[in-house]
Amino acid sequence: MSDSPPLPDKMTVIAITEPGGPLVLKPERRPLPAPGPGEILIRVRAAGVNRPDVAQRKGSYPPPPGASDLPGLEAAGEVAALGAGVRRWRVGDRVTALTPGGGYAEFCLVHETNVLPLPHGFTFTEAAAIPETFFTVWHNVFQRGGLQEGETLLVHGGSSGIGTAAIQLASQFGATVLTTAGSAEKCERCVELGAHRAINYREEDFVAAVKSATDGKGADVILDMVGGDYVARNYDAAAVDGRIVQIATLGGATAEANCAKLMVKRLTHTGSTLRPRSVEFKAALAAELEAKVWPLLTERKVAPVMDMIFPLKEAWRAHERMEEGEHIGKIVLDVG
Repeated sequence: MSDSPPLPDKMTVIAITEPGGPLVLKPERRPLPAPGPGEILIRVRAAGVNRPDVAQRKGSYPPPPGASDLPGLEAAGEVAALGAGVRRWRVGDRVTALTPGGGYAEFCLVHETNVLPLPHGFTFTEAAAIPETFFTVWHNVFQRGGLQEGETLLVHGGSSGIGTAAIQLASQFGATVLTTAGSAEKCERCVELGAHRAINYREEDFVAAVKSATDGKGADVILDMVGGDYVARNYDAAAVDGRIVQIATLGGATAEANCAKLMVKRLTHTGSTLRPRSVEFKAALAAELEAKVWPLLTERKVAPVMDMIFPLKEAWRAHERMEEGEHIGKIVLDVG
């Protein structure tokens, strides 16, 4: 760390003091971590807030072995120090990173391969809203879901951070996007982002709406974060040879499914979680994103949709905002 500017001995972090509601998120002072081989220390300027952070705070999504106990799966800032063997980055580089945890802090450790340059023209708060969301969408929609140009994608929760990214990326790569959302305002925003049709699930049956929008064919790929009774309905809404990708179960982790429909329509129902995956897996994702998505970000053809920004010490307010469910796009912490 001799090539880095003077660094403090301690940093402010937001810790989960016990499982519970938003107010269990409290500032603490902790020793500054030192980067190991292949790692960089980021001076965090902004950190994204995501549903897994809420689940971790409640005690239902523990960090993987070896990861920080602090919440925060994405962060943007400057490289503050280098571990042994780091080749790509230099102290002072402006970066954004997918982290295994620890983003809710003034400094954060990340493996150098899970870090990408700040897209040209982006602020730190915008850049902090990219990694978890865009990594998740790229892997689940394009890799696991195999979405192709000319196909139809149904995105549930289109006004969420994941949803707004999926709408934009799928549209840019030539797909027709249908989405569900819970209010007229959210539906309108989804259409502005490129959705062909936004379905207010409080007022319409999304299965019938999808069938109508596709002339009875159904959706080729469905990105679902609801689960529960949506599983059977997704089978109805899917096209023959459709692919359903599960990334969360906000509506319940168990469901009844009609296996005959799965067989007759030759459906694929898969799912994944990103945080426990290996550094190498995330590095490969980062490389694909840099090659295929970073140019779109640089040209502002896609960009994270920003909802609200809160100071780091008010992370509890960011969690309240997320749990209220009124947000459109990303909630971010300004670390300073």
